Amino acid sequence: MSRHAMYPGSFDPITNGHVDVIERAAQLFDRVTVVIARNSKKTPLFAEAERLEMASIALRHLDNVAVEVVDGLVVDFARQHNVDVIVRGIRAVTDFEYEFQIALMNRKLEPNVSTIFLMPHEKYTYLNSSIIRELGRYGQNIEDFVPDIVAERMKLRFPPTP
Repeated sequence: MSRHAMYPGSFDPITNGHVDVIERAAQLFDRVTVVIARNSKKTPLFAEAERLEMASIALRHLDNVAVEVVDGLVVDFARQHNVDVIVRGIRAVTDFEYEFQIALMNRKLEPNVSTIFLMPHEKYTYLNSSIIRELGRYGQNIEDFVPDIVAERMKLRFPPTP
């Protein structure tokens, strides 16, 4: 039986922490769909098409991973695409309460879809997209924290000032 997992997020932009969690999920499941979802509480730096392209390039080394954009509830996508498991990344205890609430609501809406929490490598526990956007705005080197394509796009978005 093929097991299909999805890893949703805004990925604005995708970081090495995200990639690490996706690589772990790709080892556990037959198929993983990375779902770029809209977060109504956030104003994205990159358009959905740009995030889709960056994530696709960053993950092309994983044969069983696809990237898609969803407009609507993640749990609806899971139901429509026969997803068995929603993967969520947990960096620290502070992430857990928020993620736990979402997992419980998703289970209420679709009892046949489970949620699992995966931790990234400890070298990425402090990393998130908001920090990357802030560092990029101020011209800091982010190459150790993001895939090459993201570092390139951030330099284009925030060119260095003389």
